[in-house]
Amino acid sequence: MSESATASDSAAAERLASLAESRGTADEAARVFAELEPESSRERMLVWQDPLPTAAVGATMSGIEYLEAILAGKFPPPPIAVTMRMGPIEVGEGRAVFSGEPGEEHYNPIGVVHGGYAATLLDTVLGCAVHTTLPAGVGYTSLGLEAKYVRPITRDTGRVLCEANVLYRGRRQATSEASLTAADGGKLLAHGVATCMILEA
Repeated sequence: MSESATASDSAAAERLASLAESRGTADEAARVFAELEPESSRERMLVWQDPLPTAAVGATMSGIEYLEAILAGKFPPPPIAVTMRMGPIEVGEGRAVFSGEPGEEHYNPIGVVHGGYAATLLDTVLGCAVHTTLPAGVGYTSLGLEAKYVRPITRDTGRVLCEANVLYRGRRQATSEASLTAADGGKLLAHGVATCMILEA
């Protein structure tokens, strides 16, 4: 190893120690490690649009109209969909189906896709199923999510599908259930239920 490489590694190690001491972000640490381990480093660029203008327009539409507009590409996807690589593929009254592409960027420290990926996908689809039942000017928010993990998700799992259906829609609350499966083979990966509060205008 050349002296310049050794000096570069030493400087990077000092920066990592400084980041750890100052509680720097994971992004900052990953960029320093990329200098030390370029052969094992990956990079993904994210592009998204300001979500607030779209949400404002969506509030003037019924839930199913809004989700159908997103599905049809009339509105940009929300930033969470870009970050998690997921999006709707089918919506109907009291029903929503999303597709997702879990990858290495969703891995946890023990070498599998973080359970939060499945939970986020379940929460999203469960809420969207409820959203399809709401008239214009009426919103919702999640009150509770219960997720059950059946199988681990890895980068080799491939495309996943998450389908939710509304079980109960009252004036103030709604309950929905969902299953998350591998698109290839249909194996159940996780399932869950959610309760949402209906927010009248």
